[in-house]
Amino acid sequence: MMIPEINLQANQKLYFASDFHLGYPDYATSLERERKIIRWLNAVQDTAAHIFLMGDLFEFWFEYRHVVPKGYVRLLGKIAELTDGGVPVSIFTGNHDLWMFKYFTQELGTPVYYHPQSFVCNGKKLLIGHGDGLGPGDIPYKLLKKYFFEVKFFQWCFDKLPAFMGIGFANAWSRESKKKGSVHQFLGEDEWIWQYCKKKHRENPHHFYIFGHRHFPLDLTVTADNCDFKGRYINLGEWMNFYTYACFDGTHAQLHSFENTYAL
Repeated sequence: MMIPEINLQANQKLYFASDFHLGYPDYATSLERERKIIRWLNAVQDTAAHIFLMGDLFEFWFEYRHVVPKGYVRLLGKIAELTDGGVPVSIFTGNHDLWMFKYFTQELGTPVYYHPQSFVCNGKKLLIGHGDGLGPGDIPYKLLKKYFFEVKFFQWCFDKLPAFMGIGFANAWSRESKKKGSVHQFLGEDEWIWQYCKKKHRENPHHFYIFGHRHFPLDLTVTADNCDFKGRYINLGEWMNFYTYACFDGTHAQLHSFENTYAL
């Protein structure tokens, strides 16, 4: 399979953001966050060669056959405006919104990726994705994803539930999962996505590995004995506390915090 290639013109950049978790924890807080996301998209659109929205955009998303979840019209409308105006937007599914099917591609013109994807930009190789289920450990989630979430039969069963029941159950499950522990903690050498990046760097080296999921902004070196250049693992953080995103200018990738005093 050929790797998609992006060539930046003068002053153009790639932009990456993830983990908006729209819908959490309540309507008012989510709406304020959504408006901030729109301000960010407005701020970057003139220099954007491509915008990557990399999973967990919503606290929960399921595309029923004839309905989509209520809300988020500002974000959806902005994405449509961007793609209609010629700014490519790509979406990656996360563990909270992995049940995206055809809606985003048909209505908004965005490809949807379910697994990490390589891109080449100005000669630099980038491997990007959400990050859930990567690296060692987390066996219960990996099994649940493989044998339940990704199985067409169980997706069909969920589709048959009334929307208020399915969405209500999913939101309750999400709230309970957040009570079991926070991911806002650096795990050092045990960072599982960092370990995944190191493994990939030995097998198929990239210059940049850009992921979300961990809710903690990171910029770490990736090395391998059999590779003559160092890569970088960048985690995008989230938009509930850090409001962080990354931009790539064809040579350098850098984390930024939007309208926030978080020190990177």
